[in-house]
Amino acid sequence: MALLDTVVMRGLSSQGALSNEDKAFLLELELNPRHMSASEVLWLENGHADLFCVVKEGWGYSYRNLKNGSKQILKFYLPGDIIGIRDFGFTRRLASAAMINEGVIYPFSYQQLFELFGRSSLAVGIMATAMRQQALLSERLVYLGKYAAHEQLAHFLYEIYLRLKRIGAVEDNSFLMPLTQELIGDALGMSPVHVSRTFSMLREEGLVIRDRQHIKLPDPEALARLVEFNDSYIDEFLPHAFSELLRATP
Repeated sequence: MALLDTVVMRGLSSQGALSNEDKAFLLELELNPRHMSASEVLWLENGHADLFCVVKEGWGYSYRNLKNGSKQILKFYLPGDIIGIRDFGFTRRLASAAMINEGVIYPFSYQQLFELFGRSSLAVGIMATAMRQQALLSERLVYLGKYAAHEQLAHFLYEIYLRLKRIGAVEDNSFLMPLTQELIGDALGMSPVHVSRTFSMLREEGLVIRDRQHIKLPDPEALARLVEFNDSYIDEFLPHAFSELLRATP
C-alpha cells in the first residue's frame, strides 16, 4: 500500500477522486520494501535519476553539499512523502538524499510513474505531490528571509507539527522529532549553538518544550500566531471543484 498511502493519494481517496480501479492499480505495482539504516544515503547529487522512493517508516532529507564543507538541507521527508519527485524530467539528481533514522522505503521506477500518468486521477496525485513539495521549499525561502531566528525555528516546528498531525503522529501536542541541532541548523542556516539558544528562548516563552527527540507545543496556536502561520500551502486536499472534475473524468 505504499503509493496508495502517500499523503496526497490518501487525500484524493478520501475525496472520492480515486476509483476502486485506481486503488487496485496502485496496489498491483511491484513495490518492494527496502529497509534503511540511520544516515544511509539514497543517492548523491548529480547521480543518475531513474527512480523515486515512498517513505513508509522513518525520516529522510534532501540536501546540497556546499564548497565550505557544510550542507544545505532542502526538505525533511516524513512517512507518506515521496522522495525524488523534483528530479523528474532531469537525467541527473538535483540534490542528494539520505535517511535520518532507521526506516523503510518503497522505491518505484520512472516506468511505473509513466503507467500512473495513464490514469488521470493518479497523474493528478503525483503532480499535486510535486507542487506541494515546491510550495514547502518556497515557504522556507520566505520565512528564512523575513523572520528572526526564534521565528524561523517557531515556523519550522509548527510546520513539522502540522505535517505529523495529518499522519496521526502527534499526541497531546507532542511528537518525536529525530533531528539533531546540526540538522536543524543546516535547514535554517544556523549554527548548532544558535539552534540550542533559540530553543531555550522559545522554552522561556512557554512555546516549546524539548527533551531530546521529544517535542511538546504547550500552545500550538500561540506558536502559529507568533509567525502569522498560513497553513494553506500544507493542505493535502485538492479544491472541491477539482475533485468533482476528476470524478467526472472517464
